[in-house]
Amino acid sequence: MEKIAVIDLGSNTVRLVLANIMPGGYFVVFDELKETVRLGQDMERDGFLKPARIAQAVKTLKMFRKLCDSYNVDKVYAVATNSLRRAKNQKSFIEEVNAVCGFKFRVLTEEEEAMHIYRGVINSLDVPKGVIVDLDGSNLQIIQYNRRNIVNRECLPFGAITLNDMFSGREYSPEEQNRLIEVYVIDQLSQIPWLKDIDPEYQLVGVGGSFRNLAKICKRVKRYPFDMIHNYHISEDEFNNVYDMVKVLEPDKRAKIKGISSDRADIFASALAGIKAFCSYTSMKDITISGAGLREGIMFLHAVPSTAEKSISDILGHSLYTMMNYCEINIPHAEQVCNLSIQLYKQLRVLHKLPRQYVKALRIAALMHDTGTRLKFYQHNKHTFYFILNANLYGVSHRDIILAAFIAQGYRSDEFNMSEWNKYKDILKDEDLIAVLKLSVILSIAESFDRSMSGAIKGLSCDVLGDSVIMKTEVDGDCSLEIKNALKVAPDFAKAYRKNLEIL
Repeated sequence: MEKIAVIDLGSNTVRLVLANIMPGGYFVVFDELKETVRLGQDMERDGFLKPARIAQAVKTLKMFRKLCDSYNVDKVYAVATNSLRRAKNQKSFIEEVNAVCGFKFRVLTEEEEAMHIYRGVINSLDVPKGVIVDLDGSNLQIIQYNRRNIVNRECLPFGAITLNDMFSGREYSPEEQNRLIEVYVIDQLSQIPWLKDIDPEYQLVGVGGSFRNLAKICKRVKRYPFDMIHNYHISEDEFNNVYDMVKVLEPDKRAKIKGISSDRADIFASALAGIKAFCSYTSMKDITISGAGLREGIMFLHAVPSTAEKSISDILGHSLYTMMNYCEINIPHAEQVCNLSIQLYKQLRVLHKLPRQYVKALRIAALMHDTGTRLKFYQHNKHTFYFILNANLYGVSHRDIILAAFIAQGYRSDEFNMSEWNKYKDILKDEDLIAVLKLSVILSIAESFDRSMSGAIKGLSCDVLGDSVIMKTEVDGDCSLEIKNALKVAPDFAKAYRKNLEIL
C-alpha cells in the first residue's frame, strides 16, 4: 500500500498529514502533526521572513522528516502558500529546508492554491452552488462555484494574523479593534465587482482552522451530540452569539474558551471579524463547515488523478467505497445487500409510506453493514453502529449518518437503546424512529437473502394480500439457506408492518 505525506506550510501553522493510498482511487489518513510557527508574522514591515520564524519552521520540519522516514513514506507533497509566496527571502528559505530536511517545497500560486481548496471541498461536500471562504493567517481566498465549475475567484492579501497586526498595538478596546477590522474588510470586499450580487441560493462554505474552531465552539454551546465537524451548519444566530462573546474579550480570556486552539486564541477574534464582514457584505447568513480543503485536495488529486479535470460525481459513493476497501469487507456481498434493500424499499412502499429521502441512509447502512466485523464478529452490528457514526463520511448530512447507524444496528424492541436514540433527539425527527424500525427490517431481510454471499437471489417482487406479504424470489441455484434465514425476520416484519411474511 502506497503512503504519501502532505506538508502544508501556512502563515500560522505547518501541518503534516500522512495517508494510505488504496487501489481504485481511495485514501485514508492515518497520522498527522500540527505546529504553530507563525511564519508570516512581522513580514509587513519589510517583506522578509524573520530568523526566529525560520528557525522554528526548520525545527518543526526536521520533526516531520523523522516521522515520514519512520513510516517509510513513498512520496511527499510539500507546499507553501501566501507567506512564502510574498517573502523576499523565499529562495534562501527553500534551499535551507531542502538542505536540512530534504523537503523540496513548491510555492503555490494563488490559482493553484484556490484549485486545491476547491478540489478538497467539491469532492467531499454535496453543496451544488457555493462560495468557498478560506481565511488563513495572511490570505483570504474566495471561490464561487456552480454545478462543479468555478465561476469566480479572488485572493485578498490579508488574513487573521495580518488583520490582527494591522489593528493592534494601539489604545483600542477589543470590541473597537474588531469593529475597525470589519470596516476595513468590507471596504476591500467592495472592490470585487461580482461579490455584491451573489444569488441567495449560494451557500457559504467555510474552510480552515478559524472556521473549524468556530464550529467547535458552536457545538459546545448547543451541546451538539454528533462528533463531526465536516458538513456542520452554523446559523446566523449561532455565529452572532459566538462573535458577540469573543469580540469583547482580551486574548488571555479568549484562550480559556473551550474549542479555541491555543495557537489561535490571540487571532481568533480578528478571524471572526473578517467572517462577520464577509457575511454582512454579501448578505450570506448560514455557514457550512468543510473539514476538507487544500491538503485533502492534494490527496484527491494523487489518489484520483481524473479530479484534475472532473470532480467525483458520487461523493457519498466514493466515501463509502473508501471505508469498505479500508475494512477489507466483501464488496460484491455488500453491493448485493444494498441492491436487494433498495428493491425491497420500492416493493414495500405501499406499506411503509416513507419518503425517498430515507434511501440515502438505507444505502449507507446496507453497504457498511459488515464493517463492524473488522473489530469482532460477535455483536458486529453494534460495532457497525459505532463505525458508521465515526467514519467521517463525505457527501451526506449528519442526520442521515445517524439514521444509517441505527438502521445497520438493527431494531429489536428488547435491546433497542432509547437513551442512545434520545442522545440525538435534536438532530433526528419524531418520525425517524418508525422509519428506522421499518428500514432495519428491510436490511435484515436483504442481508439474509445473500447469506451464502453467492448472489443467488437475482430479484424479488412483493404482493400484499390481506394480512400477508408474499415475497417471490428470482433465484439462480439453491437458495434454501437464504430463505430460511430471511424467515427468521418474520416476527420483526410483523411488528413493523403489521403483516405476516411469506417467502416463495
